[in-house]
Amino acid sequence: MNWLSKITPPGMSKIFSKRDTPDNLWVKCPISGEMVFQKDLEAGQFVTPAGHHMRIGPAWRFQFTFDDAFEELDTPEVPKDPLKFRDEKTYVSKIAAARKKTGRDDAMAIAVGRIGGVESVVLVQNFAFMGGSLGMAAGESFIKAAETAIAKRAPLIVFTAAGGARMQEGALSLMQMPRTTIAVEMLRDASLPYVVVLTDPTTGGVTASYAMLGDVQIAEPGALIGFAGPRVIEQTIREKLPEGFQRAEYLLEKGMIDQVVHRHEIPATLARMLRVLMKRPSASTPGRLAPPSPDHVAADGGSHEHPTPGH
Repeated sequence: MNWLSKITPPGMSKIFSKRDTPDNLWVKCPISGEMVFQKDLEAGQFVTPAGHHMRIGPAWRFQFTFDDAFEELDTPEVPKDPLKFRDEKTYVSKIAAARKKTGRDDAMAIAVGRIGGVESVVLVQNFAFMGGSLGMAAGESFIKAAETAIAKRAPLIVFTAAGGARMQEGALSLMQMPRTTIAVEMLRDASLPYVVVLTDPTTGGVTASYAMLGDVQIAEPGALIGFAGPRVIEQTIREKLPEGFQRAEYLLEKGMIDQVVHRHEIPATLARMLRVLMKRPSASTPGRLAPPSPDHVAADGGSHEHPTPGH
């Protein structure tokens, strides 16, 4: 004990001591640069005051979409690293890191619940898991979601978010494009609605397959939607692209999608749509569930912007 500690009144050292604060207490809006309090962001469904729709994981997406309780389904297991792929790191180590980061087995999550009183199957693509890339596991999850919808005579709603096919699986990844397309045809043969909600970003092989096959195509405001990214296109054609090119509003103007819907309005929009498509009477929508626990969301990679991982 030194002389300073002897003359310091009891309790004063605690007042001036450094306090630990969470790293994600404040989040910066990419549009306005405004710092938004995390709790306010959660209350606003991760839409900033400037209107930027931040990327969210399956836990939040399910909570925001379903009327009340829902059941998450297990995703199918697939062979691990069948090609023994390696670049800077092994594919197995990348999968392990993504699982640790998100708390999920792969890039797809499936849940069953009610939207506007209509039992529905919802499939969410998780961009935090290796950029939401489409591989064998994601393809099998899509097929399971479609088969579940058919078994339950329920619509399938898919929230897309992906950088494309998973290159570490080579042709096995590309095979998922026709396989998911066949699953969509199975839904059509069963006369069941297939609704796609395009979120930021939806690109590559995902856009070239199930993402653009919906009976109804909805997009969140400002979502990047395309095959090749704008930077790649500009470097290829050596021309500057139009303002807003490949954004949701641009695609709506060109007739590529049906609606651009604010995140707050998506549940009500889906509810109205599903009641019409499933020929159900109008009903009041029950109140939403409380937000998921912070631990679940932290594991899910839910509330932060995730740069496209190298995959």
